[in-house]
Amino acid sequence: MITLDRPTYDPTAVLPMRQQLTDVGFTELLTPEDVERAVVSAENSKGTMLLVVNSVCGCAAGSARPGIALALQNNVIPDRLNTVFAGMEKAATLRAREFLAPHPASSPAVALFQDGQLVKMIHRREIEVRTADQVAELLVDAFNRYCEAPGPSIPPEKFAQLDMALLCGSTLPRYQH
Repeated sequence: MITLDRPTYDPTAVLPMRQQLTDVGFTELLTPEDVERAVVSAENSKGTMLLVVNSVCGCAAGSARPGIALALQNNVIPDRLNTVFAGMEKAATLRAREFLAPHPASSPAVALFQDGQLVKMIHRREIEVRTADQVAELLVDAFNRYCEAPGPSIPPEKFAQLDMALLCGSTLPRYQH
């Protein structure tokens, strides 16, 4: 049985994994209401939004987060950047996955919305067979097709200073709170 009110992992242990996305401009969606506002509110349903289902798994660390960060150095990027963290804010993640239907649950996953409609979905199975550069290429192609906001999300000098080290959580102990 899934317990929605308790994180699976120690919140302190996953902080660096969160920061790899927040450092490049992502907003964390911590509740189902946050997800609802980000996806369907009138002010947020216009334009483009990238939604990342973050994860502790090795492929997220090795390819997804670094690839996403690299893609956001493109000259055209989504209007809004949002993320939920699978296994941490479980209710928010479940709500986000409802907007990704009919695609099966996947973590990590990357979804691009345009005017409230899902236009691009990248599943774990597509991420784990690619390098970070290849994940970035997939996203840049989608950004160039659907997005209009000027990039990059952070200045290149700041991007060059980021630590995109492999942060795999597969050995993290379960959170006992």
